[in-house]
Amino acid sequence: MKYAQKNTTVIKTMDILNLFVDHAQMSLSELMKNTNMPRTSLLRMLTSLEEIGFLRRDAMGNYELGLSFLQFGQLVAERMDIRAIALPVMRQLQLDADEAVNLVITDGQEALYIEKIDTSHQVKVYTRIGRRAPLFGGACPRILLAFMPDADRERYLEETALISYAKGTILGKQELRRELEEVRRLGYSVSHGELQDFTSAVAAPIYNQHGQVIASLSLAGLTERFKGERLQLLIDLVSAAAREISIRLGWRK
Repeated sequence: MKYAQKNTTVIKTMDILNLFVDHAQMSLSELMKNTNMPRTSLLRMLTSLEEIGFLRRDAMGNYELGLSFLQFGQLVAERMDIRAIALPVMRQLQLDADEAVNLVITDGQEALYIEKIDTSHQVKVYTRIGRRAPLFGGACPRILLAFMPDADRERYLEETALISYAKGTILGKQELRRELEEVRRLGYSVSHGELQDFTSAVAAPIYNQHGQVIASLSLAGLTERFKGERLQLLIDLVSAAAREISIRLGWRK
C-alpha cells in the first residue's frame, strides 16, 4: 500500500495497531521484528499508545488492544445499527406526519444528521445526511445537549459562543439553560426559526439499552404547519416514534 504525502507517524502507528488484528497479544521483541522499528522509537510509540488507551500491557508485559477500542467499537456499532433500526419507523412517521424526518447524533461538539426522509411538500426545509449543526440550535440538536451528562453540558455551555443562525436562535446562555431544563422535564423539544427562518421542528430523544440518549428524532417543516393543535399532534407522533426506536434498541423504561 502506498502512503504518499501522508503523516509517517500516523502510518507507523497504524502499522503497529494493525498487527493486533491477527494477534491478541504481542511482546516487545515480536513487535520489533514485525515493524522493523528501532527499539527506542518503538517504545516511545508504544508508551504513547498506552497513555491514550489504545494499547495496554498484561502482567507478563505483553501488549494488547486497550479499552479505547471497545468504546469506539461500541459507538460505531450503535451508530450503524441505529440507522437500520430507525429507518422503518422514520418512513412510517413521515407518512403519518407528512413532514421531513431527521435522525441526528452527537459528533464531537456538533450535531450530525445521519439519516433523513423528505416531505412530499413542494417547499422543503434544507437538511441532508452529513449536515452538521450547533448543539444549541434547533429542536433536534438541543435534545442531544439537554440529555448530556450534567458536567459535559455545562462545560459545553461555558466554552461555546452562541451564534445567531436565524431570527429565533437563542443567544442568552441563561435562557438556553432554562430551555434545556424544560426539554428534560417535558421529554421533547420544539424550535421555531432557530437555524433557518420560517421553519420549525419538534424532536424527541432516542435511548439505548442502558438508558442513555444516543440520538434524537425530529419532524421539520415550515412554521405555518407547526402551530396550534397540529403542533401537539406532531409532538405526539415524533415522541411515539422515538420511543419505538428506543424499544427496538433494547431500551426499557
